[in-house]
Amino acid sequence: MKTTKLILMVVMQFAILNVSAQILRTEELEEYAVKKYGQKWVDAAAELGSTLTLDKNNALTYVQVVDAPGKTKDQLYVLLNYWFTSTFNDAKSVIDLNDKELGTIIAQGYMSNIAGHAGGSNSYYISIKPIIKCDIKDDKIRVTYTVPFYNVLKVEGGGLINAISGSLTGTKTDEKPVDEKWTLDKCYPFVDKDSHKKTSSKALIMTYAYSNVVMDKIEECVKSGMVGNETDDW
Repeated sequence: MKTTKLILMVVMQFAILNVSAQILRTEELEEYAVKKYGQKWVDAAAELGSTLTLDKNNALTYVQVVDAPGKTKDQLYVLLNYWFTSTFNDAKSVIDLNDKELGTIIAQGYMSNIAGHAGGSNSYYISIKPIIKCDIKDDKIRVTYTVPFYNVLKVEGGGLINAISGSLTGTKTDEKPVDEKWTLDKCYPFVDKDSHKKTSSKALIMTYAYSNVVMDKIEECVKSGMVGNETDDW
């Protein structure tokens, strides 16, 4: 009986870890963003953009200090190391630095297809690879979330015009995928003239919403533990 209970506990913990590892799927993130900012992406981006400033590298950087009274640097490191290794554990989300003595963990996340556009001759699919850094000391951590640019898959010949043309002629236009990087200082709302304004607007809202979720998850981990049972009473 005890063995069965132990197996169930292990299975439940792995299920919790798998949910945590995903953080949010793209469609769930969009639901979260819509509830918080609405569906008018351009208006929401203009309002949000007025409160944001790009850093010296023209990247979007967001910093938050999380207080953790009574927790030592070592205790916080163990909790955060647990969270990071469970969350950033695939080929596209990796831990770049994990230094206990320094008290620093740096990871690169990944969120695919947060925005897109299929008009004209080409189509565009935007993803982000945010850099998440935690600096740890007794009683507190500092989380720095940075998105240096949008990762864009441009599919030449994959737009609406070519799709309609192909359906009428019965021939398919050759499609050519090209990787691009769009720096935020060239995208709306940080510039007014942007041929992909709606796409850039949604990308900004989704990027910022993802930062909110990451910050909330880290704060929850620090204050409540990864699975809620990390105590000395065992």
